[in-house]
Amino acid sequence: MTDVRPAIETHGLSKEYGSTVAVEALDLSIEPGTVYGFLGPNGAGKTTTMRMLTGLVEPTDGEARVAGTAVENRRELIDSIGLLPEEPPLYLELTGREQLQFAADLANVEWDAVDDRALELCDRLDLTDDLDRQVDGYSKGMRQKTAFVQAVQTDPDVVFLDEPTSGLDPRAAKTLRELIVDISSDTTVFLSTHILPVVEEIADEVGVLYDGQLVADGQPAELISRVDDDGSETDLEDAFLDLTSREAAWA
Repeated sequence: MTDVRPAIETHGLSKEYGSTVAVEALDLSIEPGTVYGFLGPNGAGKTTTMRMLTGLVEPTDGEARVAGTAVENRRELIDSIGLLPEEPPLYLELTGREQLQFAADLANVEWDAVDDRALELCDRLDLTDDLDRQVDGYSKGMRQKTAFVQAVQTDPDVVFLDEPTSGLDPRAAKTLRELIVDISSDTTVFLSTHILPVVEEIADEVGVLYDGQLVADGQPAELISRVDDDGSETDLEDAFLDLTSREAAWA
């Protein structure tokens, strides 16, 4: 039986900014094809973690590999990952189509090799009719859709999504959640969001980060069961609030 290498693996991953510890000794092992929900209050270190895993920030200590590539090897790493940051990287003077073509070029992928997939994604997100308009005239939701498509159009091994449903109306948000589930059959999804019902609905595993440390990790049902010990009805939001409040009390 062949061992399957984790899609994302970290050992003691840490980041300090002067005397401030943003992420401390983070250990993760995320299997391929997983939708991993990454939760934590503001300032917990989620964005710093994503920046380290995508090669944008150099760790202070520890090691990490994404799709089998050390995160320090940024040139090789970008061939295997997609990224949707909280602030979508779009050029307002380009049309939507030009933006997607440019993103493919940055990922070292010929547009002809991904245009069918990209256009199918655009069609599902009701973006096709606006592809030849300048991004400058797009609404926030349309920009978010475009940024999502450019993050996943090259069929990356791992995609990092930071608040992917931000700015979307309920219908578009539902479609995007369905797309995330669809692509997870081939792509590992690292999903950071404050919308906990989204994580509870589509995540296979959840990690909770508090004050730079991973305080809980497991399937959503497992996290819920840890705090649902009095017979009351509990959801992931209740579990998250309980877990982080405990950590705050112990700090």
